[in-house]
Amino acid sequence: MRAPDPRPVALVLGAKVRPDGSASPALRHRALEGARLVTEGTARHLIASGGVLHPGTPSEAALIARLAQDAGVPPARITRDEAARTTEENLRHAKALLPGLGGGPLLIVTDGWHAPRVRLLARALGLAATVHVVPRRPVPPHRRMLTLLREAAALLHTALRIATGRAGH
Repeated sequence: MRAPDPRPVALVLGAKVRPDGSASPALRHRALEGARLVTEGTARHLIASGGVLHPGTPSEAALIARLAQDAGVPPARITRDEAARTTEENLRHAKALLPGLGGGPLLIVTDGWHAPRVRLLARALGLAATVHVVPRRPVPPHRRMLTLLREAAALLHTALRIATGRAGH
């Protein structure tokens, strides 16, 4: 009997799918970073997580899986979660999938601006997880500011939901 593989499972969190069905830069960068972690042996498996934003377009998970396969990850090492529509659902669904993938810790792949909220939720859900931040890409300053403001509000909202028992656990 083989010992369990101690390497983590990479959980690639979804991001925007454009109305034309193509991946946003954030989704593409997350998917390719997750693929790199698997192909280089840092992670043993990849969970592609994210549902459908626009009817008639692919799910975030489908695009992540396709990009990962194109980058060399074998389909047998990719699991899709096409039902998750929020960061909390991404993490809850991954927690439920882990036993079927051999257990172990998660390596959550996301952007730096998203990482604090992801860490907070992972801790509240009791996940053994590390957040892996994708390398920063050029973003116009006004876009970065809007993203940071939006995420600051989302972090506060999440913290209040956890504090009142409506998230995590």
